[in-house]
Amino acid sequence: MADVAERAGVSRALVSIVFRGQPGAGEETRERILRVADEVGYHPDNAARLLARGRSRALGVLFTVQHPFHADLVSRIYPEAEELGYDALLSSPAHGRTEQKAVEALLSHRCEAVLLLGPEAPQAYLNELGRRTVVVSVSRRAAGAPVDSVYTAESSGVRQAMNHLFDLGHRSLVHVDGGKGPGSAERRRAYRASMRRRGLSEELRVIPGGGTEESGVEAGELLLRERDLGARLPTAVLAANDRCAMGLMLALTRGGVDVPRDLSVVGYDDSHRSHMMPIGLTTVRQDVDVMAERAVRFAVERLENGELEPRHAVLGAKLMVRGTTGPPRAGGG
Repeated sequence: MADVAERAGVSRALVSIVFRGQPGAGEETRERILRVADEVGYHPDNAARLLARGRSRALGVLFTVQHPFHADLVSRIYPEAEELGYDALLSSPAHGRTEQKAVEALLSHRCEAVLLLGPEAPQAYLNELGRRTVVVSVSRRAAGAPVDSVYTAESSGVRQAMNHLFDLGHRSLVHVDGGKGPGSAERRRAYRASMRRRGLSEELRVIPGGGTEESGVEAGELLLRERDLGARLPTAVLAANDRCAMGLMLALTRGGVDVPRDLSVVGYDDSHRSHMMPIGLTTVRQDVDVMAERAVRFAVERLENGELEPRHAVLGAKLMVRGTTGPPRAGGG
C-alpha cells in the first residue's frame, strides 16, 4: 500500500480507505489509486487482514481423494461455505499420511473448524480434537464426543435395498461389508436383521470387505472361485458402497457373470459415478446437498456459539433403482 500511495501521490491511509470500500476519497482519487494498484500488481491480502483480526474464516475439510462420494460432498460444501462468508481448505490422508496428520495440517493453516468426511480415526482422537476446535463429523455418528454429526439413517437405506431384492424374488443374498469404515457396522446389522425377518438365517452371509474397488474385486473373485469348485453363486449382493459394487461387477464380468441376469448388485451412496456406467447402478442415495448444508451450518453456528450441546442430524436415505437389479436367474435362490 505504501508503494501505491507514493505513486498515486496520496497517503497510505487513503489507499486503505479505497480498498476497504469506505467513504472518504473522491471519485477521481479513487480511480487513480485503483489504476496505480493495477499497474503495480497490488491486490489486498484479505487473508492477512482477517488474521490480523484473529479470524481466518476458513473451514478445513478432511476428505479421501479416491472416494467419489467425498468429491460430491466437497463440491457442495464450497458454495455453502461461501454463502456464509467462509472459504474451504482441503486435506486428505495418503500413503504414509494419516487422518490425524491431514487434520493437523488444516489446523496449522488456521482453519477455524474442521469438517471430517467419513472419518475413521479412533474415538479417543475425535474426543481430543473436539476439545481443541470446532468439529463436524460427516457420515459417522461421533457418539459421546464433543462434536456435531451429520449422517444418513443407514438401517433405513439397507432395509429399502433388501426389500427391493426380496420383492424381486431373491432369497440368496450376500453382503460384502465395509470393514471398519463409517456406517459399515450399521449396514451390516441391518442386512442381518432383514435376512432374519424373512426367515433366511441359513442364507445369511457377510463377506469381509471394505469401501474400495479393490475390496469389491476380491469379493467377486472369491465368489467365482467358489463357483468353479461347484458352489452356487448367490443371486444378489449388497455391496458396502458404490466403489465396492463397481469392483465387484468388474470381477464378475471378467468371470463371465452377467449383471443383473445372473446376479443382481446394489451399492450405497449414489455417488456421481453410479449413473455414469453402461448399466446404471442400483444404489442407496444419501442426500449430499442437505448433508453439506447441515455440516457447514453446524460448524458456523458453533463458531458463533461455543456453548451449544453436540447436535446430530440424521438424514433420510432413498433407494435408486437402476439397471443392476432384476429377478433371480431361473432356478436360482
